[in-house]
Amino acid sequence: MARSKFRKYILDPFLGLNFIQWCFAVPVSIIMWLVFATCCTHVRNKSVLKEYRNKPAVFVIWHGRSMLPSAVMGWYRMRSYVVTSNHKDGRLMAKIQRMFGARAIYGSSTSGALSLLRQGVRLLNKGGCCLVISPDGPGGPSLCLQDGAMFFAKMTGAPIIPVCFTASHAWFQKRWDRYLVALPFSKVIMDVGDPIFVKSEVKTPEFEQERKKIEKICVKQLRDLDKIFNLMQVEQGLTASEFKRQMREAKKLKKGVK
Repeated sequence: MARSKFRKYILDPFLGLNFIQWCFAVPVSIIMWLVFATCCTHVRNKSVLKEYRNKPAVFVIWHGRSMLPSAVMGWYRMRSYVVTSNHKDGRLMAKIQRMFGARAIYGSSTSGALSLLRQGVRLLNKGGCCLVISPDGPGGPSLCLQDGAMFFAKMTGAPIIPVCFTASHAWFQKRWDRYLVALPFSKVIMDVGDPIFVKSEVKTPEFEQERKKIEKICVKQLRDLDKIFNLMQVEQGLTASEFKRQMREAKKLKKGVK
């Protein structure tokens, strides 16, 4: 109980301070740039990346595969806005992305969704930039495409472009999204999918059918990439809360065995 109160009233507010977050974001971004510099990176379908560098598009990147696409998109000097939550973790990620040239708009499916939709639609309609969104964030379910990217595409005519990467030497973090950390001197393959357009007149249930189709394309993209280096199969449908529950049960079971 004392530990949870310490985290709630002292640790979390401290980590949410703007200065502290910048102190963390700067070295993390430098490490990410260094990893990118040491890796042999092959970008598939890079012509799409170049074409939509400064054009309206919705790039979807799974929450657990956002490490190296940030560096690649920064390398191509893309004018992008990253969709992130207003939670302290989201604000920290926004600062890290800022080091790669991306700005942030705040909101999520559970908080500030309407304001986020308005901001994103306004930016895409204005032109000259793209949106980058993790369709299964901020808390899952993993590898499940939420409606946000679909609405942005439907309301603006901007295409959805799936982006994913894999690495020959990688470490999966023990998290719900199995965040993949590419290790230095890895062979990296980043795949940029073909643009997918969502018709403005699409209605329910066609909208849900289209969502499932795009989700299937994005999941297949990840699976096919990971097969190249025989990486573990990432679970689909796992939420952050369910993962924490599993970890608590595993910890209790381990104590019981002892």
